[in-house]
Amino acid sequence: MYSEEDINSAVSAGAISAEAAASFRDHMSRVRALPRQSEENFRLINSFNDIFVAIGIVILLLAVGAIGQTVGDLAAPKLPFPDCDWSQGPRPSDNPEWLAYSAAKDFNDWIRMLFAGAFVAVTAWPLSEFFTRKRRMALPSILLLLAFVGGVFFAVFGAGAALGTNGEELAGALAVTFAGVVAAGAAFIHWRQFQVPITVAAAVGVAVISLLIALVGIAQLDARDPAFLIPVLIAGLAVFAFAMRWDISDRERITRHSDVAFWLHLLAAPLIAHPVFALIGITEGDNIGIGAAFGVLAIYVAFGLLALAVDRRALLVSALAYVLFALTFLFRQFGAVELNFALTALVIGSALLSLSAFWQTIRAAVVNALPEGIRAKLPPTDAVPTLTTPSSAA
Repeated sequence: MYSEEDINSAVSAGAISAEAAASFRDHMSRVRALPRQSEENFRLINSFNDIFVAIGIVILLLAVGAIGQTVGDLAAPKLPFPDCDWSQGPRPSDNPEWLAYSAAKDFNDWIRMLFAGAFVAVTAWPLSEFFTRKRRMALPSILLLLAFVGGVFFAVFGAGAALGTNGEELAGALAVTFAGVVAAGAAFIHWRQFQVPITVAAAVGVAVISLLIALVGIAQLDARDPAFLIPVLIAGLAVFAFAMRWDISDRERITRHSDVAFWLHLLAAPLIAHPVFALIGITEGDNIGIGAAFGVLAIYVAFGLLALAVDRRALLVSALAYVLFALTFLFRQFGAVELNFALTALVIGSALLSLSAFWQTIRAAVVNALPEGIRAKLPPTDAVPTLTTPSSAA
């Protein structure tokens, strides 16, 4: 399997001409009866060797993490469990031996996390040099990126917690936020070195989640509180706008920018969908109300129009569970109790397959109804790709 990046690399190296590359893309679009830019291609595996290498990477990183934990045990030994008679003595929270044991155990946990994360991150980088930079393997590259960023996060968080959160929720939230910012910076460095498409989404995701956790810790908010859902929605819209910036830079979707945008859309979709549906009460239980159920359907239609316009399907997938729930409720309310699940699955399945089959026809109608200035920034609706010179491939 060859990606758009591989084709662009061949054009840049002079192995094939830009015209030949464009003709190949045009041929594949006609064979599949779908414009290439509408396929939302992303490469997860090149061959079974990717899976073989990925298994090896996971096993190795688990071993390295376990070694890091062992080193953490040596650096911060545990105290023996206190041998106390709790039936007559003070409560555990008042017992000096128990307090000393508990503090030492917490410190040991943080140090174990620090060393395990650091060992994993340090191991993932040289592996990326070989399997990402040299071998250009897709699935191993994704795993190594996640291991590196995750390792940095846990190492920094472990260090921060060991320095003294004292079990305070606010201090813990701030430690998570700081670790998230550092991990996002590590992801940026990884991107500059290896340019794995998911890296940008990983950096943004870590930063957004860390900031939201800090908000929960500082403002003492509940995850179902509208005061928390609104910032989540704002974050989702910001990520969506960032994804569109990458998409606009590659309307034909023939460079790495399109792959980066794909992962950003995948991140933005749940950050948008969940707050929207939660705010109208769809997550409150079985009795959501007919008005809320129809509201879910209306929002899903709006999401569908947006997905058609930008030629991305992530929003439709993220909102699917809420629509299934709403339709099941409506069928039950209108008397189809025994068949409510079957009817829901039939309606949704038929709608999705019909939308997929006539995606380009419906999309052309939606896009053509938009102002010219907006149309000029969206992927084209025709099936013929534009010729690309080697200098324009990124």
